[in-house]
Amino acid sequence: MIKKKKSFGKRLGRTKNCDNMIPKKKIEEILSGYDKGGLKIATICSHTAQQIFYGARQEGIKTIGICTKERKKFYDSFPLARPDEYIIVDSASDMPTDELVSQNAVLVPHGSLVEYVGEKIHDLPVPIFGNRSSLIWEKSREKMFHWLKEAGIRTPKTINPEKIDRPCIVKFPGAKGGRGYMIVKNTDDFHRLVPRPPAGTLVQEYLIGVRAYPHFFYSPLSRAGYGAGEGAVELMSIDKRLESNVDECYREVAVGVEVKPSFTIIGNTPMVIRESLLPEIMEMGKRTVESAQKLFGGIPGPFCIESIIDENLNFYAFEISARIVAGTNIFPKGSPYSFYTYGEEMSTGRRIARELKIAAKKNALPKIIY
Repeated sequence: MIKKKKSFGKRLGRTKNCDNMIPKKKIEEILSGYDKGGLKIATICSHTAQQIFYGARQEGIKTIGICTKERKKFYDSFPLARPDEYIIVDSASDMPTDELVSQNAVLVPHGSLVEYVGEKIHDLPVPIFGNRSSLIWEKSREKMFHWLKEAGIRTPKTINPEKIDRPCIVKFPGAKGGRGYMIVKNTDDFHRLVPRPPAGTLVQEYLIGVRAYPHFFYSPLSRAGYGAGEGAVELMSIDKRLESNVDECYREVAVGVEVKPSFTIIGNTPMVIRESLLPEIMEMGKRTVESAQKLFGGIPGPFCIESIIDENLNFYAFEISARIVAGTNIFPKGSPYSFYTYGEEMSTGRRIARELKIAAKKNALPKIIY
């Protein structure tokens, strides 16, 4: 294994809005200088990095881990899921752009990358797997709900904090794994618990039901799946999040202990959903893809529609994650759904690597990279 310790390249300033996004033409110019037979996959060592590195290894693609010094030992302890080489950085928010480009690297975004890099991702001069515009639509809850509405997908009602008249969940901006979310029952509760709400705070009605997180992959290069746009959408897997302490509070309630619910995600568990619900799930994926194409140029690659299913079997989507999600980590060898498609081990991480290989072979990298 090659170990590299280098200083990062350009430090990018923060952008104020998506008008400052690097032009797609510029990314295509960078790609045109790449050795298509020597593409590498890079990501920050966090979130779904092990799955991404392992999937790339299965497809014969070299990997680069952007890693802080203290995390390297952990990734080295999993030989099949560590990167082929590291770029050591002082902070996960430091992005070694020059070195990544010099090594023909394509950056795979995940939740930690989106959180750590922040708005710098807008003008990051490195090819990114998927459409970086979708990450802006994911981050802005106003844009995200417009996207869901355009797709014709039910959503929980958004409630004005001054007019809370039912149990609601308060969500704060950013990909923080549910940390800090809370339940309020009225406006007084809200002001007491959130005296200074940050910009982007969302109040949604609290729906009762089963949470389900279907993981999709959209390929504009293939029709071998559920037809959507010019390509097809694939159902890779489904998970359910394990949230502390709300998923275990029945134990405390049973013995009379008062519990303040918390929603920090501590893990994931696999889900196989009743077959009669799968057609609606596939339609949700299809409509999400087609509305993305209309609104901001598409969403090639992985995404997740974070949903609740009520007792009447109605789906409500409360968020879209426009990139690989941590729930896919349960499936390094794939799920029943991916096996029914491929007949072989196929995780979302491996599916990313395979799409990269297919696009390179077809000279179609700009279709899946921005």
